Amino acid sequence: MDSKAFFNLNYGLYIISTQDGGRDVGCIVNTVTQVTSTPAQLMVAINKENYTCGAVGRSGVFAVTVLTEEVGADIIGRFGFKSSADTDKFDGIDYALDANGSPYPMQGVNAHFACQVKQQLDVGTHMLFVAEVADCSILCADPSMTYSFYHKVKKGLTPPKASSYQAPAPAAPAAGGPKQWRCSVCGYIYEGDAVPADYKCPICGQPASAFVPVA
Repeated sequence: MDSKAFFNLNYGLYIISTQDGGRDVGCIVNTVTQVTSTPAQLMVAINKENYTCGAVGRSGVFAVTVLTEEVGADIIGRFGFKSSADTDKFDGIDYALDANGSPYPMQGVNAHFACQVKQQLDVGTHMLFVAEVADCSILCADPSMTYSFYHKVKKGLTPPKASSYQAPAPAAPAAGGPKQWRCSVCGYIYEGDAVPADYKCPICGQPASAFVPVA
């Protein structure tokens, strides 16, 4: 079986967010799909190890925001490669509360959906949530970022908890010694002859040992 066939399926990138005991939480997913138009319903898959998954199950509501091609690496880093269990992902960014009280970011996104959970299904590593859309809006005209754009243009990697994750092939060092080093978790590139021992990735916070030479 050639698992690379899955890369030909179309995906986007979305932030799923909600409140949990007064805390604003959220994560990035790549599986949000409209399943019906009347009533308007969306389906999202969230890894059960993500803190946000349990929070959505407890609150029964969540917000979906669609990432744009112009979204900054800081937004991808904080929502895609850190955990709401120990990080306030909304600290220091512009955000709003929707009709359900769910927070959602206002930068690097072009649409928002306020969702109320109607069904959930355990599918192994992930939970599927089917939700009715209580409200939605267009936030800007910037084009939505596809997963293909994220990989080919942004040079981003897939978080291990994503439903489409596949382990990357190991990189081989370039002739004459590497000048670039890639974070094996988020894909951030460090330039230099060597990664300092005390260095931490500015996107996902991984230590120097997580960087591999770029061929």
